[in-house]
Amino acid sequence: MFNEIEYFSYNGKHSPTKPRMKILLIYPEMPSTCWSMDKEIKLGGFKSIFPPLGLLTIAAMLPEEWEKKLIDVNVEKLKDSHIIESDYVFIGGMNVQEVSMRKILARVKKFNKPIIGGGPLLTHEYDRFPEFDHLILNEAELTLPTFLEDLKNGNPKHIYQSEEYANVQETPIPLWSIAKMEKYGSTLIQYSRGCPYMCDFCDVTSLFGRKPRTKSADQIIAELDSIPNLDSFGLVFFADDNLIGNRKDLKENLLPRLIEWQEQRKEKVWFMTQLTINLADDEELMDLMSRAGFGTVFIGLETPDEQTLIECRKKQNTKRNLIDNIKYLQAKGFEVYAGFILGFDNDDDGVFERQLEFIQQSGIVLAIVGLLNAPPGTELFDRMKREGRLLDQNWFFEGATNIVTKMDRNQLLEGFTKNVSYMYGGKGFYERSVQFLKQYQMPDIHKNNKVVLRYYMIRAFFAGIYHLGINNPDRKYFWKLLFWCIKNKPEMWDWSIKLFARARHFRDVYKDNLKRSEDMLKELKVREQANFVDDIELKKIVAEVN
Repeated sequence: MFNEIEYFSYNGKHSPTKPRMKILLIYPEMPSTCWSMDKEIKLGGFKSIFPPLGLLTIAAMLPEEWEKKLIDVNVEKLKDSHIIESDYVFIGGMNVQEVSMRKILARVKKFNKPIIGGGPLLTHEYDRFPEFDHLILNEAELTLPTFLEDLKNGNPKHIYQSEEYANVQETPIPLWSIAKMEKYGSTLIQYSRGCPYMCDFCDVTSLFGRKPRTKSADQIIAELDSIPNLDSFGLVFFADDNLIGNRKDLKENLLPRLIEWQEQRKEKVWFMTQLTINLADDEELMDLMSRAGFGTVFIGLETPDEQTLIECRKKQNTKRNLIDNIKYLQAKGFEVYAGFILGFDNDDDGVFERQLEFIQQSGIVLAIVGLLNAPPGTELFDRMKREGRLLDQNWFFEGATNIVTKMDRNQLLEGFTKNVSYMYGGKGFYERSVQFLKQYQMPDIHKNNKVVLRYYMIRAFFAGIYHLGINNPDRKYFWKLLFWCIKNKPEMWDWSIKLFARARHFRDVYKDNLKRSEDMLKELKVREQANFVDDIELKKIVAEVN
């Protein structure tokens, strides 16, 4: 490989007499989870839901003269030639991508290429990945420039870390040009990082702090305008930890600009984001968000039990009627997705029935239910470790947990299975969909939107009719919901297809993940018998389950 020092010494510009630095950025496979939406988006002919925003932002921070290639293994195959032709390989990812990341690392190592790693998984657990030559941890705006400077001087270190937080107003626009954007069903941007709340199972504050840092409204408009073929995407996701964390800036700067931007467009953009339930306390904010195009919000509700919310420090969800809040949001034009957790220390025998009743009554059509996990970097992780309740593996998918729960494991899995099976079975899903549609009011910005008919929409329509209305054990309820919409909300007849497509995805994800949970528990049994596991509590659990 050519000498990096010679290359960088050419006044920061590419020398025609020396080869260009070739950078390969690899995004690991995202396993099928509720968030991946892979079974839904394939109806429209897409390969993945979102492009890898983090790596595309990293690419924009690298020297402009470098040659950059992105391989997202979710949309295309990684070939040996891609690795051989590169000078450096950048890999980033999250906890759920660990299995794929390790396979990619093994392939790259065979060709003796220097590997640079970063992202949430490595920031917390870099010591489990000795394969990386260099680790760019925490926020790249702070650590990547130092690495690049050291590389220029010929003395790059192994680890780059920072205890400070980045100024996101200096974050560049993602380098969309290296992504195969036509392969993705949606796209995403980010306005803020950080969250003011301290839920004990969430690693956001350890990664990004409690003081939300926001980009300027000009930055966000520029990023939106930079997205290739923006009108072709059905949705743009604001990948914020909590969009309303800095409510003042949101109200005074971003939302007014987004409203103005939408008014100038022929096709309005549908935005989705993550935020907290106290949005329902601020009517002005709801109206501004609706006018700006925010139509879908994900809210972590976790549990209907007040004492459990106090236990996990989810204080923003307490002292309120959560069902009334959800229905109010729906009536104000928000399609509410929500996250729920089972396996808290405070959960008792009746938690399954209470949770299911809550979800059905609220009309939360897309409810993501998972078992409690303790990610590294969280207060819960530290507590579980102190109490000897942390299992020595990382299972970050619906239906699995990395802690010893107080509730009997068999009872927990049985209740979990019963809930998700009913929720995404035909009858339960139909009832919840009707409940949602009765109280939902489409916001004016989207109600009056003139959408251009595109090929993927036609493909998705006919694929949906076949997979949902013909080749589907729950087809009776699909047709029932379609005819209900035609009769009662004809302007939303197409939602019956969209909602059931997502139900099919969730149903299949939970079915697959429950099988994975069973297989992993059997694996624990084998490891225990081989004396790889010494934890007494773990041995007890494995014996009980098997």
